[in-house]
Amino acid sequence: LMKTLELPLIPVLADMESAGVKLDAEALAGFLEEVQKDLDRITEDVYREAQGPFNIRSAQQLGDVLFNRLKLPVSGKTRGGQASTSQDVLEKLSGHHPVVDALLEFRKLEKLRSTYLEPLPRLMGGDGRIRTTFNQLATATGRLSSSNPNLQNIPIRMELGREIRKVFVPRDGFIFLDADYSQIELRVLAHMSGDERLIEAYKTAQDIHAITASQVFHIPLDEVTPLQRRNAKAVNFGIVYGISAFGLSEDLSISRKEAMDYIARYFETYPQVKTFLDSLVAHAKEQGYVTTMFGRRRPVPELKSSNFMQRSFGERVAMNSPIQGTAADII
Repeated sequence: LMKTLELPLIPVLADMESAGVKLDAEALAGFLEEVQKDLDRITEDVYREAQGPFNIRSAQQLGDVLFNRLKLPVSGKTRGGQASTSQDVLEKLSGHHPVVDALLEFRKLEKLRSTYLEPLPRLMGGDGRIRTTFNQLATATGRLSSSNPNLQNIPIRMELGREIRKVFVPRDGFIFLDADYSQIELRVLAHMSGDERLIEAYKTAQDIHAITASQVFHIPLDEVTPLQRRNAKAVNFGIVYGISAFGLSEDLSISRKEAMDYIARYFETYPQVKTFLDSLVAHAKEQGYVTTMFGRRRPVPELKSSNFMQRSFGERVAMNSPIQGTAADII
């Protein structure tokens, strides 16, 4: 692993760090101005819906407004026993009161402003380029990470994130190329587990999520609904991450019993996947670590913990790390 993968990567990363990436400073400044105007407008909306001004960034003041003044239901507590105003809590309250949706919008824009739009110009060199540091050994699974600034988590899913990506520009005469592997972790799972049904699905180049839905729900492939495909996709990727029935029920907004049925049916459909995942946990308990196909090790001391939550976490790590780590090594 050291000789064939890590050491040859060093000069490549050094070249990437030294080259940096160009930013369109003018576009960035214009975008910041736009976001600031939106934040000011939403702040006024929040004050109006909350029946008066307060510090939106203060969790204590926000909790007081939501739960004491507006009498919204409390759905979580902080360690200090205060009513939580975390992102999860606000998302659950969405639709209960107009102020909640305004707050969610405020937080989204505020994160863009504080994480990207304000810091990025300060990090630019005199040549208008920004240089990150790539870390080879910072993540537990062997993935590459990036810091000062982290250029690997510029958001893409929301419209505003796509706008931010536009301020990163190639040098004249060049273009940016975007490449990705299709479902690499599921393919690695098929290979490592040797599950014939899963391998067959990939060999025939079919839609893996639709096939899983068809096999799990025992319906013809052409009768699979978009919802069934979406649920099968959540199970497919959830299995790779050692998801529990509780986690799946939260993801799909279904009962825990339904989630348990989904997982049981999945393992009936792909029995070698179940055998493989169980063997990973058994080996990790015996050896104290798991390895990727390339020999990258991850210790799993949590499996020896007397705490049930810690042990459960250790089991998920033992199932996921060899798959996610192998995918990272390949990439």
